[in-house]
Amino acid sequence: MSKFGWGSTTDDVLEGKDLSGMTVFITGANSGLGQETARAMAAKGAHVVMAGRDQTKLDEAVAAIRGTVPDAALDTLTVDLGSLENIRAATSRARQRFEKIDILINNAGVMATPFVHTADGFERQFGTNHLGHFALTAELMPLIERGSAKRIVNLSSRGHFMGTVDFDDPNFARRPYDPWASYGQSKTANVLFSVGLEERYAVLGIHAYAVHPGGIETNLGRYMTQEMREALLARVTTSDSGFAWKTIPQGAATSCWAATADELEGRGGVYCEDCHVAPVDDESTVAGVRSYALNRSSADRLWKLSEELTGAKFPS
Repeated sequence: MSKFGWGSTTDDVLEGKDLSGMTVFITGANSGLGQETARAMAAKGAHVVMAGRDQTKLDEAVAAIRGTVPDAALDTLTVDLGSLENIRAATSRARQRFEKIDILINNAGVMATPFVHTADGFERQFGTNHLGHFALTAELMPLIERGSAKRIVNLSSRGHFMGTVDFDDPNFARRPYDPWASYGQSKTANVLFSVGLEERYAVLGIHAYAVHPGGIETNLGRYMTQEMREALLARVTTSDSGFAWKTIPQGAATSCWAATADELEGRGGVYCEDCHVAPVDDESTVAGVRSYALNRSSADRLWKLSEELTGAKFPS
């Protein structure tokens, strides 16, 4: 059992850790949870590669981190998870610039967006939150194989309660678009992707974890209208009378815990929240992971679909 919990921060879970010599690659590292994860790990000696769409915002995040961690070892890499061509170009640069990746944290994401398509014609939330990270991870696997920690952390959410993956219509080509059904589908996909990675690569010592960071006020909700915000908060507080917002350091703590916890050594394919492995629970509205998100046959089906849609091929 972890000694950490809901209120633990990134610095709490990394206390006593020495990440010197490790390379940590974080998507969405220009703000919010990603930036805090980068700061906390750099403070423990890790070489952190901060990936994001906008170089100016990445530079601002680097400056902010170095304001508190002057000797932070930071690199940046621009990548747009909504474009397979851009992902291939970015990961090609990464393979040229970096020798290895010890920890990959697929942190970037969008939530409750209007109905738009990515550059490749995918519905934006499924395309960015899952397919983009699927393709990115495939291209970075040679570097991960050369790492020592060999951990992959996929940011999911309790939003996976909102929906399963519709394998027949993942891009809402035929069914009416609902921003929350789409978000839920993408977050379930993040968990299933972790299960798929574990099934295929645990034999090589590579382990994957899905993480629910908790309720945090970040720019993730930038696409929501005021009406949507109020409806979401009402929904959350109705189902969870004890709901409270986490700070960003508290929200990023479970990512840092999953990436470094000794008690997870040799284990993966699990869903973590509040710095613990969450139990399977198909009834609770406030905790746990739905069984459909850990279903191995669904994980295999999603893997095959993702390969078909993206053309990405993982090392065999």
